[in-house]
Amino acid sequence: MESVEEKPVVVLLPVYQPGEHLLTLARGVRAARAGTALVVVDDGSDPAAAPVLEAVAGIGGTVLRHPVNRGKGAALKTGFRHIADAHPGREVICADADGQHSVADVLRVADRTRATGHAVLGVRSIARMPLRSRVGNTATRLLFRAATGRRVGDTQTGLRGYPADLLGWLGSVPGERFDYEMNVLLYASRRGLPLEEITIATTYLDDNASSHFDPLTDATRIYWPLLRYAVSALVPARAR
Repeated sequence: MESVEEKPVVVLLPVYQPGEHLLTLARGVRAARAGTALVVVDDGSDPAAAPVLEAVAGIGGTVLRHPVNRGKGAALKTGFRHIADAHPGREVICADADGQHSVADVLRVADRTRATGHAVLGVRSIARMPLRSRVGNTATRLLFRAATGRRVGDTQTGLRGYPADLLGWLGSVPGERFDYEMNVLLYASRRGLPLEEITIATTYLDDNASSHFDPLTDATRIYWPLLRYAVSALVPARAR
Protein backbone atom coordinates (compact mmCIF):
# COMPACT_ATOMS: atom_id res chain seq x y z
CA MET A 1 0.00 0.00 0.00
CA GLU A 2 1.32 3.45 -0.90
CA SER A 3 1.93 5.83 1.96
CA VAL A 4 0.65 9.41 1.98
CA GLU A 5 4.21 10.60 1.31
CA GLU A 6 4.58 8.35 -1.77
CA LYS A 7 1.48 9.72 -3.48
CA PRO A 8 0.81 13.31 -2.41
CA VAL A 9 -2.60 14.89 -2.67
CA VAL A 10 -3.48 18.07 -4.54
CA VAL A 11 -4.41 21.18 -2.54
CA LEU A 12 -6.90 23.35 -4.42
CA LEU A 13 -7.19 27.00 -3.37
CA PRO A 14 -9.96 29.11 -4.97
CA VAL A 15 -9.13 32.78 -4.38
CA TYR A 16 -10.42 36.27 -5.04
CA GLN A 17 -8.29 39.30 -4.19
CA PRO A 18 -5.82 37.12 -2.25
CA GLY A 19 -3.30 38.50 0.23
CA GLU A 20 -0.21 37.15 1.94
CA HIS A 21 -2.22 34.43 3.71
CA LEU A 22 -2.34 32.58 0.40
CA LEU A 23 1.44 32.46 0.09
CA THR A 24 1.83 31.54 3.77
CA LEU A 25 -0.50 28.57 3.38
CA ALA A 26 1.05 27.49 0.08
CA ARG A 27 4.58 27.60 1.47
CA GLY A 28 3.52 25.86 4.66
CA VAL A 29 1.88 22.96 2.86
CA ARG A 30 4.86 22.46 0.56
CA ALA A 31 7.29 22.60 3.48
CA ALA A 32 5.26 20.19 5.61
CA ARG A 33 4.73 17.60 2.90
CA ALA A 34 7.11 17.60 -0.03
CA GLY A 35 5.59 16.84 -3.41
CA THR A 36 2.14 18.18 -2.59
CA ALA A 37 0.70 19.77 -5.72
CA LEU A 38 -0.77 23.25 -5.37
CA VAL A 39 -3.47 24.51 -7.72
CA VAL A 40 -4.70 28.09 -7.23
CA VAL A 41 -7.69 29.35 -9.19
CA ASP A 42 -7.84 33.13 -9.21
CA ASP A 43 -11.43 34.19 -9.76
CA GLY A 44 -11.01 37.54 -11.53
CA SER A 45 -8.88 39.44 -9.01
CA ASP A 46 -7.61 42.91 -9.88
CA PRO A 47 -3.94 43.56 -10.78
CA ALA A 48 -3.01 44.18 -7.15
CA ALA A 49 -3.17 40.41 -6.57
CA ALA A 50 -0.53 39.69 -9.22
CA PRO A 51 2.55 39.71 -6.91
CA VAL A 52 1.20 37.07 -4.51
CA LEU A 53 -0.07 34.90 -7.38
CA GLU A 54 3.33 35.14 -9.07
CA ALA A 55 5.00 34.19 -5.79
CA VAL A 56 2.84 31.05 -5.56
CA ALA A 57 3.80 30.14 -9.13
CA GLY A 58 7.41 30.77 -8.15
CA ILE A 59 7.34 28.00 -5.54
CA GLY A 60 5.91 25.53 -8.04
CA GLY A 61 2.17 26.13 -7.70
CA THR A 62 -0.12 26.11 -10.72
CA VAL A 63 -2.10 29.35 -11.05
CA LEU A 64 -5.23 29.34 -13.22
CA ARG A 65 -7.01 32.61 -13.93
CA HIS A 66 -10.60 33.63 -14.61
CA PRO A 67 -10.58 36.95 -16.48
CA VAL A 68 -13.70 38.06 -14.58
CA ASN A 69 -15.22 37.07 -11.26
CA ARG A 70 -17.46 34.03 -11.79
CA GLY A 71 -17.91 32.77 -8.23
CA LYS A 72 -16.37 30.24 -5.86
CA GLY A 73 -18.24 27.31 -7.36
CA ALA A 74 -16.97 28.14 -10.84
CA ALA A 75 -13.41 28.45 -9.50
CA LEU A 76 -13.63 25.05 -7.80
CA LYS A 77 -14.93 23.42 -10.98
CA THR A 78 -12.10 24.94 -13.00
CA GLY A 79 -9.69 23.44 -10.49
CA PHE A 80 -11.34 20.02 -10.53
CA ARG A 81 -11.17 19.84 -14.33
CA HIS A 82 -7.51 20.79 -14.36
CA ILE A 83 -6.62 18.33 -11.61
CA ALA A 84 -8.47 15.44 -13.28
CA ASP A 85 -6.31 16.00 -16.38
CA ALA A 86 -3.00 16.99 -14.80
CA HIS A 87 -3.04 14.87 -11.62
CA PRO A 88 -5.26 11.84 -12.29
CA GLY A 89 -5.88 9.51 -9.38
CA ARG A 90 -5.00 12.03 -6.67
CA GLU A 91 -7.21 13.13 -3.82
CA VAL A 92 -8.09 16.83 -3.77
CA ILE A 93 -8.19 18.99 -0.66
CA CYS A 94 -10.06 22.28 -1.05
CA ALA A 95 -9.19 25.03 1.39
CA ASP A 96 -9.76 28.75 1.86
CA ALA A 97 -6.66 30.92 1.66
CA ASP A 98 -7.76 33.77 3.91
CA GLY A 99 -6.07 32.55 7.09
CA GLN A 100 -8.95 30.38 8.33
CA HIS A 101 -7.31 27.03 7.60
CA SER A 102 -4.03 25.88 9.06
CA VAL A 103 -1.48 23.68 7.35
CA ALA A 104 -1.97 21.05 10.05
CA ASP A 105 -5.73 20.87 9.45
CA VAL A 106 -5.32 20.75 5.66
CA LEU A 107 -3.01 17.76 6.05
CA ARG A 108 -5.30 16.06 8.59
CA VAL A 109 -8.17 16.28 6.13
CA ALA A 110 -5.85 14.93 3.43
CA ASP A 111 -4.86 11.96 5.56
CA ARG A 112 -8.46 11.15 6.48
CA THR A 113 -9.54 11.36 2.84
CA ARG A 114 -6.76 8.98 1.86
CA ALA A 115 -7.49 6.58 4.72
CA THR A 116 -11.25 6.33 4.15
CA GLY A 117 -11.66 6.93 0.42
CA HIS A 118 -14.60 9.18 1.29
CA ALA A 119 -15.34 12.89 1.15
CA VAL A 120 -14.18 14.57 4.35
CA LEU A 121 -15.43 17.82 5.89
CA GLY A 122 -13.32 19.90 8.25
CA VAL A 123 -15.84 20.90 10.90
CA ARG A 124 -15.38 24.08 12.92
CA SER A 125 -16.75 24.67 16.41
CA ILE A 126 -19.97 26.66 16.07
CA ALA A 127 -19.47 28.16 19.55
CA ARG A 128 -16.19 29.78 18.48
CA MET A 129 -17.53 31.46 15.34
CA PRO A 130 -18.28 35.21 15.11
CA LEU A 131 -21.96 35.92 15.73
CA ARG A 132 -22.85 36.44 12.05
CA SER A 133 -21.25 33.16 11.01
CA ARG A 134 -22.62 31.28 14.03
CA VAL A 135 -26.23 32.28 13.33
CA GLY A 136 -25.99 31.49 9.63
CA ASN A 137 -24.26 28.16 10.11
CA THR A 138 -26.68 27.04 12.81
CA ALA A 139 -29.66 27.84 10.58
CA THR A 140 -28.24 25.97 7.60
CA ARG A 141 -27.31 22.95 9.73
CA LEU A 142 -30.88 22.71 11.02
CA LEU A 143 -32.42 23.20 7.58
CA PHE A 144 -30.04 20.69 6.05
CA ARG A 145 -30.98 18.04 8.58
CA ALA A 146 -34.68 18.76 8.10
CA ALA A 147 -34.36 18.51 4.32
CA THR A 148 -32.09 15.47 4.08
CA GLY A 149 -32.36 13.64 7.39
CA ARG A 150 -28.57 13.76 7.67
CA ARG A 151 -26.61 15.53 10.39
CA VAL A 152 -23.68 17.62 9.13
CA GLY A 153 -21.69 19.54 11.70
CA ASP A 154 -20.59 22.42 9.46
CA THR A 155 -22.44 22.89 6.18
CA GLN A 156 -20.44 25.98 5.21
CA THR A 157 -16.91 24.74 5.74
CA GLY A 158 -14.50 25.45 2.91
CA LEU A 159 -12.03 22.78 4.03
CA ARG A 160 -13.11 19.61 2.24
CA GLY A 161 -11.33 16.52 0.97
CA TYR A 162 -12.51 14.55 -2.06
CA PRO A 163 -11.28 11.21 -3.42
CA ALA A 164 -10.17 11.18 -7.05
CA ASP A 165 -13.17 9.18 -8.24
CA LEU A 166 -15.53 12.03 -7.29
CA LEU A 167 -13.94 14.70 -9.48
CA GLY A 168 -16.10 14.04 -12.54
CA TRP A 169 -19.24 14.05 -10.41
CA LEU A 170 -18.19 17.27 -8.65
CA GLY A 171 -17.99 18.96 -12.03
CA SER A 172 -21.61 18.03 -12.73
CA VAL A 173 -23.08 19.51 -9.55
CA PRO A 174 -24.89 22.78 -10.36
CA GLY A 175 -23.96 26.13 -8.86
CA GLU A 176 -21.37 28.77 -9.66
CA ARG A 177 -21.07 30.77 -6.46
CA PHE A 178 -21.44 30.02 -2.74
CA ASP A 179 -24.48 27.87 -3.52
CA TYR A 180 -22.20 25.26 -5.09
CA GLU A 181 -20.76 23.92 -1.83
CA MET A 182 -24.26 23.50 -0.38
CA ASN A 183 -25.36 21.73 -3.55
CA VAL A 184 -22.45 19.31 -3.21
CA LEU A 185 -23.73 18.28 0.22
CA LEU A 186 -27.32 18.01 -0.98
CA TYR A 187 -26.47 15.97 -4.07
CA ALA A 188 -24.14 13.76 -2.02
CA SER A 189 -27.01 13.10 0.37
CA ARG A 190 -29.34 12.24 -2.49
CA ARG A 191 -26.78 9.76 -3.85
CA GLY A 192 -26.12 8.32 -0.41
CA LEU A 193 -22.43 9.22 -0.53
CA PRO A 194 -20.63 8.93 2.82
CA LEU A 195 -19.40 12.17 4.39
CA GLU A 196 -16.66 11.90 6.98
CA GLU A 197 -16.02 14.71 9.48
CA ILE A 198 -13.04 15.81 11.52
CA THR A 199 -12.81 18.72 13.94
CA ILE A 200 -10.58 21.59 12.86
CA ALA A 201 -9.51 24.85 14.45
CA THR A 202 -11.94 27.75 14.26
CA THR A 203 -9.86 30.73 13.18
CA TYR A 204 -11.23 34.10 12.10
CA LEU A 205 -9.02 37.12 11.50
CA ASP A 206 -10.54 40.52 12.31
CA ASP A 207 -13.95 38.90 12.78
CA ASN A 208 -13.75 37.41 9.27
CA ALA A 209 -13.41 40.85 7.69
CA SER A 210 -11.65 39.43 4.62
CA SER A 211 -14.62 37.24 3.66
CA HIS A 212 -16.25 37.97 0.28
CA PHE A 213 -19.53 36.41 1.45
CA ASP A 214 -22.47 38.78 1.02
CA PRO A 215 -24.90 38.24 3.93
CA LEU A 216 -27.99 38.87 1.78
CA THR A 217 -27.21 37.77 -1.76
CA ASP A 218 -25.03 34.77 -0.94
CA ALA A 219 -27.22 33.63 1.95
CA THR A 220 -30.16 33.55 -0.47
CA ARG A 221 -28.08 31.44 -2.86
CA ILE A 222 -27.40 28.95 -0.05
CA TYR A 223 -30.94 28.71 1.32
CA TRP A 224 -32.65 28.40 -2.06
CA PRO A 225 -31.09 24.98 -2.86
CA LEU A 226 -32.08 23.78 0.61
CA LEU A 227 -35.69 24.84 0.12
CA ARG A 228 -35.80 23.40 -3.40
CA TYR A 229 -34.39 20.10 -2.14
CA ALA A 230 -36.92 19.95 0.70
CA VAL A 231 -39.84 20.59 -1.66
CA SER A 232 -38.64 17.98 -4.16
CA ALA A 233 -38.40 15.42 -1.37
CA LEU A 234 -42.10 15.96 -0.59
CA VAL A 235 -43.28 15.49 -4.19
CA PRO A 236 -44.08 11.88 -5.11
CA ALA A 237 -41.72 10.50 -7.78
CA ARG A 238 -44.58 10.02 -10.32
CA ALA A 239 -45.61 13.68 -9.95
CA ARG A 240 -42.16 14.98 -10.98
